[in-house]
Amino acid sequence: MKPRHYLTAPEQIDAKKATPEPMTLRPRPEILGIDPYTPGVSKLPGAQRVIKLSSNEGAFGPPPGALRAIEAAIHSHRYPDGGATALRHAIAERFGLDAEKIVCGAGSDDLIYLLCHIYGGAGTELIMTEHGFSIYAIAGRIAGCDIVKVPERNLTADVDAILAAVTPATRMVFIANPNNPTGSLITADETARLRAGLPPHVLLVLDAAYAEYIDRPDYDPGASFVDAGENTVMTRTFSKMFGLGGLRLGWAYAPAPVVDLLHRVRGPFNVSLLAHDAGIAALAEPEWVEKSRAHNTEERGRLTEALSEAGLLVHPSEANFVLVDFGDPATAEAADMHLRAHGLIVRRVGGYGLPHCLRITVGRDDENDLLIAALREFQAARHG
Repeated sequence: MKPRHYLTAPEQIDAKKATPEPMTLRPRPEILGIDPYTPGVSKLPGAQRVIKLSSNEGAFGPPPGALRAIEAAIHSHRYPDGGATALRHAIAERFGLDAEKIVCGAGSDDLIYLLCHIYGGAGTELIMTEHGFSIYAIAGRIAGCDIVKVPERNLTADVDAILAAVTPATRMVFIANPNNPTGSLITADETARLRAGLPPHVLLVLDAAYAEYIDRPDYDPGASFVDAGENTVMTRTFSKMFGLGGLRLGWAYAPAPVVDLLHRVRGPFNVSLLAHDAGIAALAEPEWVEKSRAHNTEERGRLTEALSEAGLLVHPSEANFVLVDFGDPATAEAADMHLRAHGLIVRRVGGYGLPHCLRITVGRDDENDLLIAALREFQAARHG
């Protein structure tokens, strides 16, 4: 080992004159270009009752069985099963899938970030639609990808535009189906056309966070495309219909080579014991999906009809929310402030390139009644 050389006092003085400015701690440049994700507002100062319709949470919260499972697990000091084995098998049984192709995470966001780190990096491209879920761009930029946003057609993913945007640098295409925040959907045939048109080296990620709300024969959340090859992943969540957003629980269904890579990079205990046990119980709750889907379909239709009659443009939605167009950003902001004054929180979507719109989650019957009444009042005041 080479000994240190200690300078004498005169040498130290000369060295200080010659030493350049010290290096400072600096992040990767692309990190500074990321706009942090902004979650939905949860509180309104001074409001006696707050109705939160901003984050697309399930209208009824967690199933009773999930609440009992949380209570039973809350005092445990043991680490959970890192592989979430029992949960993976419960998911597989519930949806008719192969448990070995399932990887669980702390919300589907966790798995989206991991996929970007696995397949992204400097010089690669991630394609998403212009009004796609903002987490795709954030996760991609963190991984070093260039983000390519392609135009939509009538607020719906345009397969031809996506395929035209593919270059040799493209590594991933992210599609939320249905999309957040527009609520639009592409059919199984269109998904098949997209997959067939993508090169084999491009991973197609189908984010089916709202799949439980859909009962259409022409819809495929993605499982069949995963089983058909090695370049498609489906992500799902317990944060919507199953009401476990606060516990952070999601899962991916992926081909074996992708599963292997996800297990290599995920956190060793990325699913908490509470989330694990609550997820199993939620899946087993009798008729929960059917009850929640029926409520959502009926109430989404009622919201759409009532707000349309009030003179508002409500875009068609297949999810548990509606996108309401107020014509211009100032009117959308005024409507949002009016709703807040009535204790109702909805979501502004200017960050998605839709500043003239508000996204409104389908709530319980009484919550929707208040929302409809407040917007009718707003419209009446606008038009005198």
